[in-house]
Amino acid sequence: MSSSPSPQAALATRIGDAVRIARGADALAPSITNTVSIEFVANAQLAVGGSAAMVYLPDEGETMAAVGGAVYLNMGTLFPVYAETLPRTVRALQAHGTPWVLDPVAIGIGALRTELLAAFKEFRPSIIRGNASEVIALAALWGLTAQTGQGGRGVDAVDGVDTARDAAVALSRWTGGAVAVSGETDLVTDGRTVVRLSGGSPLMTRVTGSGCSLGGVAAVYAASVPAFDAALAATAIYNVAGERAGARADAPASFRTAFLDELYRLSPDEVAAVKMSCEECGA
Repeated sequence: MSSSPSPQAALATRIGDAVRIARGADALAPSITNTVSIEFVANAQLAVGGSAAMVYLPDEGETMAAVGGAVYLNMGTLFPVYAETLPRTVRALQAHGTPWVLDPVAIGIGALRTELLAAFKEFRPSIIRGNASEVIALAALWGLTAQTGQGGRGVDAVDGVDTARDAAVALSRWTGGAVAVSGETDLVTDGRTVVRLSGGSPLMTRVTGSGCSLGGVAAVYAASVPAFDAALAATAIYNVAGERAGARADAPASFRTAFLDELYRLSPDEVAAVKMSCEECGA
């Protein structure tokens, strides 16, 4: 008589399945992302089996919301046109039922960024990906927690990942999707299960766009699998690829190349073997 797999083993299977499905799907995952990371986001999406498209005009955003399998919205560099582009895009995403990933980069800097992020609450993104300070700040902006954290330093986090646990859970319960918090040890939650994943490399903090490209990869997976599985798979492949790339590169430029190579080379089973632990895995 065979026994059922442990909850953690079941999560590993879901991660492997997400990676495998994405490799064969060639899903279009358009992005409206910051200008610093456009090329890195696109290359990372291609490396994991997706198809990339970078847009910024309002009608382009609406079109991609209709034809994309999932869409990635990154708040890193805002132009005046985004005051029209982003609201029109999220309305179209909601109308078409298209999954989308929100990266609230540099939340709290500037009136336009704050106004746009506040308005996104009612549209409930499928996945929220950010560092601890950004996740804490977004939950506070949306009135889901009273926690304010220590704030960010530009696009960098000041708060630790564990500090953002309650904010991440609150956000995912509100959206009905998933939240991925990036840090030394990453956290992914769907509001019930909380998973911590480790690996990566310190050099990831020395390559601009590492976090942004993670959001783009999450969108590739979200085009084919449920939000929680997509967030887990994206976080897992970044941890495994970062660890492997860091073992054969000792500086940022060579690491970046090695990292993209690893995203492309890793098998589903290798990604599923990521180091992780979880709370309430059977919930």
